[in-house]
Order: sequence, then C-alpha cells, then structure tokens
Amino acid sequence: MIEAEKKQSIVSMNPAPESVVVVERNNTVSGSESDSDISLSGLDMIRLAKHFNPDQIQILTAINRFQFKVSKGTIDVWWLYDDGGLSLLIPYLLTQRKSYLEGAKLRIFTLSSQSKIIEDEQRKLAALLSKFRINFAEVRVIKDDGRKPNIESILEFEKLIEPFCVDSDMPDPPKEGLIQESELLLNQEKTWRTLRMAENLQKYSSESDLIVVTLPVPRKGLISSCLYMAWIDMMTKNLPPTLLVRGNQTSVLTFYS
Repeated sequence: MIEAEKKQSIVSMNPAPESVVVVERNNTVSGSESDSDISLSGLDMIRLAKHFNPDQIQILTAINRFQFKVSKGTIDVWWLYDDGGLSLLIPYLLTQRKSYLEGAKLRIFTLSSQSKIIEDEQRKLAALLSKFRINFAEVRVIKDDGRKPNIESILEFEKLIEPFCVDSDMPDPPKEGLIQESELLLNQEKTWRTLRMAENLQKYSSESDLIVVTLPVPRKGLISSCLYMAWIDMMTKNLPPTLLVRGNQTSVLTFYS
C-alpha cells in the first residue's frame, strides 16, 4: 500500500485550463508569487498504477487538489438569482488569507435578456459590488436571448435522460422521480435555458480554478428528481471544480453608501 506521505503528494496532472461587454479594474489583492506548481513524478505514477485503476487515480488527484495553494488563481461567479449575496460572499472569502485560492481574481457574470441595456446593467452591477466592497477583476453581463441551444447540447441531454424517461400513457403509474414526456414538454424552456447556461459556462469559465454558480431551485412537486439532476449534470459537466450555492434571500453583505 502506498504510504500516507505519498498520498498527500497527489495533485492534478491536468489542472483546469484559464455580444459581451467587459468592465475591468485591478484587484487590490495580489497572488502568492512564491507558490510553485506541484506535479506527480514518473515514480509516483508508477507506484500509483500498481495499486489503483485510472478512475481511482483520478479521484485521488481531484481530492488532493484543494490542499495546495493556487498561484494567480481565478474564481468565476455566476450570479443568476438574488440569494442575499451568499453567492458573492463565499468566493470573496476564498480570496482571503489562508485559503488555497488566496489572492485569486474574481470575475462576476450575470445574464440579461435585453441586449440594449447590457452596458447600463453592467455599470450598475459594478457600482453595487463596489458598495459591498467586493474586489473584482471583471464584470460581464452575458446576453441570453432565448435562442434554441446547440443541437449537440440537446442530443447530449436526450441521451443522458433516456434511461430515466417513462411513457405518460403507461397503464401502471410510473415510479416516483422518473421523467414523463408531459413533464419534458412542460419544462422545455427551462431545459433550454439550462443548456444555454451550460454552453456559457463552457465558453467563459472552462479555464478558471473555481466556478461558483447560484443553484437553481425547482418548484416542489413540479420537477422530478431525475430531470432536476440532469439539469445540474449538464451545467457542471467537464468543468473545473464547481460550487453550487443557494442562499435563503437573507442579506449576508453589508452595504456601504
């Protein structure tokens, strides 16, 4: 068995790589210049391969990535709903001292369905963050025009949910939590919105070190568990570490006028 100290040395061999108006400013917190990149040696890999299969090695690698500081990191915050500010507070705290992302720059994203007022919304959001004393590097307002998602995303989603779909006209009642055809039709727009969101996450945040997304909360009794988890799976698939956050609309930020 591999000794404990070798397990502690496991880190990711493949770290996550790095119509939109952008506002930029310098972050007042600087990253740790002395932190060096840590990678597995060839000997480490040989020893690991003797005891673990590739999937297990990947899990060990992912678990240990949070034990080492990231130099000049990036945290992307997708603030999609008003949750009292928790989606902003947590990533802000992660940029402070003794965090593995100490000194990381914050990039704030939000969506807008009206392209004509994107610049105005962006200025307002930047001003709001300044009043909360949230040091940010960029603010981006992404246009969400309600278009149909890419066909690749739709096909991938259909393949994902196929094992969990049941016929609405079945004589026997379907098992609780499975997806009925009528439910898919009723929630098609929400599904498309989720798939567009997944495409935006891949486009803008695939190279960040951490992604924080406001967690969409389904209406009880209207969304099956399988459909909801399929939405979450599509949003977070093939992304860097992603934190889903949902507050209770109670303010957790102090407003400075």
